[in-house]
Amino acid sequence: MITPYNPAWPAAFERERQRLQALLDILSVDHIGSTSVPGLAAKPIIDILVSVKSLASLDKQAEALRASGYDYLGEHGLAGRRYLRRQASDGTHTHHIHVYKQGDESLHRHLVFRDYLRAHAEEREDYGALKRKLVETGVDRKGYQSGKDDFVAALELRALAWAAQ
Repeated sequence: MITPYNPAWPAAFERERQRLQALLDILSVDHIGSTSVPGLAAKPIIDILVSVKSLASLDKQAEALRASGYDYLGEHGLAGRRYLRRQASDGTHTHHIHVYKQGDESLHRHLVFRDYLRAHAEEREDYGALKRKLVETGVDRKGYQSGKDDFVAALELRALAWAAQ
């Protein structure tokens, strides 16, 4: 489900940031993804980017994180990342947490993508329109993701070029 931007999303991020910082030894925590971009339509899931000194140390905390309500999914398909998520009591995802070791290029890439969309209204609108169109066609989650792949890849290249200027 894609919804219009909700101004309550930054506060939801802030609550989760505080929760994560109380549980983990974190270097940085940032709000990323569509819910971090004012004006962008999004799935109402708060994406969070976390930087840590050591993924191995984080892995040792997996059970404690599970006990605190997180699904600890390890790399979950992306080498060098740890992926956690939280769900509401009805099973809907509320938070996706992407954890990388300090210095990983993915940290920079996620932040640049977010900042580019914040600074480029036309690109933001095009991205939101694509997401709404995909949902309207009735695709499943995998189809939704693959339907965005080419657009996001091209957008990311523009964002990285923009940030390099």
